[in-house]
Amino acid sequence: MAITAALVKELRERTGAGMMECKNALVEANGDIESAIEAMRKSGQAKAAKKSGRTAAEGVVMIRVSDDGKKGVMVEINCETDFVAKDSNFQAFADAVVDTALAGSAQDAAELAGQPLVGDASTTVDGAREALIAKIGENVQVRRLMRFDASEGTLYSYIHGVRIGVMVELAGGDETLGRDIAMHVAATNPLCVNADQVPAETLDKEREIFKAQALDSGKPEAIVEKMIVGRMRKYLEEVTLLGQPFVKDPDQSVEKLLKQAGAKVVCFARVEVGEGIEKKVENFAEEVMAQVRGS
Repeated sequence: MAITAALVKELRERTGAGMMECKNALVEANGDIESAIEAMRKSGQAKAAKKSGRTAAEGVVMIRVSDDGKKGVMVEINCETDFVAKDSNFQAFADAVVDTALAGSAQDAAELAGQPLVGDASTTVDGAREALIAKIGENVQVRRLMRFDASEGTLYSYIHGVRIGVMVELAGGDETLGRDIAMHVAATNPLCVNADQVPAETLDKEREIFKAQALDSGKPEAIVEKMIVGRMRKYLEEVTLLGQPFVKDPDQSVEKLLKQAGAKVVCFARVEVGEGIEKKVENFAEEVMAQVRGS
């Protein structure tokens, strides 16, 4: 069967693959477009499997909130380079994934992977991910999904660039305050809302550190205890949202800002692209020397 330009064009439109890849697939399938698509999908899965072990620590954080502000999702989608994170194909995939997350009920990234993709029910999130890997040549991972259901207030969000995302549930206040609090969380990365939420083991660890530092000063034990109390108080102000100075007005704390508005933060979450992923550090000089010694 003759491989026409119209047939190649149709296959390109259906798969998003390059012209030569489409032409070669059609030649191998003797012009049967459905067989060519199946072969290309299998090839894409193989490519995805090969690239799945490569570090993907760049990417984007995507957020969607329902119109009534009661339901929301935050998704981290990773790739290998900042260049691909800005690519239109990657961004379209990220948009479709977060829309799928909001429309469905998946509780985590693993469950989300098997959901039909919004905008293309013929494939799943993972199927679209594999196709994207085959197209752009980089490892792509849907790493995290966080789902929010407002219990007392309204959800507000903020994204700094594409790398830091914050979701805040605010009871009382308004949209401006909600966005300001979310922006503050993005900038300062507090540990929790208030002192009562700081884990006991974290407090014990910090107290031991402060005690050792105070004892090294040679001060009397009574003074040492006062120093520890003072440093723990300062520590709690630094790591809790309510204790921190508000970024847009450092003369007042977030707690005072909320009280003035008659509002309270029920909860918040902050996600930063690549946090916790060990990135490979390339040393090109050592790499070249290794090649020289091996030649």
